[in-house]
Amino acid sequence: MKKTIYEKMGGAYIRYGDYLIPCLTLPEEKQRFIGVWWQKHLRYLKEYRRGIYLNLITSGKLNDYLADIEEQAQERFERVVEQMEQAQGITEQLKADDTLEWIGRMNNIQACAREIVDNDIIYQ
Repeated sequence: MKKTIYEKMGGAYIRYGDYLIPCLTLPEEKQRFIGVWWQKHLRYLKEYRRGIYLNLITSGKLNDYLADIEEQAQERFERVVEQMEQAQGITEQLKADDTLEWIGRMNNIQACAREIVDNDIIYQ
């Protein structure tokens, strides 16, 4: 039997009944930290950007792409929280004087920051 281009390039086949199926493997990827932003964006890609998701997974670049999204989103979240703390005058003194007020304000700021990151990075 004549060799195919795939076989000439070092590929191999497995016989499954009457069919020859190519032995395909994905490139090895290094493991990276999986955070909440990573998971949200992965879910978004699977549901709404299926073509991009399939392209990334077959090219072996999905983990690197999602790790970059995780880093960008976390940096943006921390920066937005810090800016909003300064804008609203939330200090360590408030934390010491009125802990419940500080907790309420911080929860509000973090919710706003999460929404900003979701809209600007995760769901784009």
